[in-house]
Amino acid sequence: MFIEEVNQLLEPGYLQTETGYFSLSNGQMHIAVLTRMPHCKGKMVDWWFGYMGDSEKYRMWHPKDHLIGEWENWSPGNYIGATHLVEEYMGEEIMKGKAYFRDPSEFFDTTRFKEANVGAAICADALTDKDEHFGNLIHFARDTTFGCEMRSRFWLSNTDSKGGAAVMKHCYEEMGYLADMLPDLYEKETLRK
Repeated sequence: MFIEEVNQLLEPGYLQTETGYFSLSNGQMHIAVLTRMPHCKGKMVDWWFGYMGDSEKYRMWHPKDHLIGEWENWSPGNYIGATHLVEEYMGEEIMKGKAYFRDPSEFFDTTRFKEANVGAAICADALTDKDEHFGNLIHFARDTTFGCEMRSRFWLSNTDSKGGAAVMKHCYEEMGYLADMLPDLYEKETLRK
């Protein structure tokens, strides 16, 4: 799936590849990861990106791989239009990069979100630490009767199969950590207010 075809995620059921990676004809590596998140809802995932304001919280998301997570133009509850500066292990290598978060309406037909049970669509440009654009990422949460399903997608240039496997593994692990901690954290932090 090319990023221009992302509205396919709004269709019922599943796509041919929900977890895996492969090269596209435009040279990009497409990486897909499906994570089932019991007791989570998409609104909690959206809240997480507006809560994760420093490196300490970023490390909660993947205690082994996440090293530094700082922000530009971020304020609590507001991540769209902000840039997340990260340093993390991707496989055996330390990767430095940035994610510039954009409004989901720049990618999706958001008028279809309610019918498709979309709880969150976290959309970003992937940038090098020197601000060179090299792809996009989307974390797409579809609410279900048990919680939600996170359908993460990456479209990355200059990435080989080894890199695709590393991104897939990292995403699967970090979304697993998030699924484990988010329900209790969300309840604790939102009840506090």
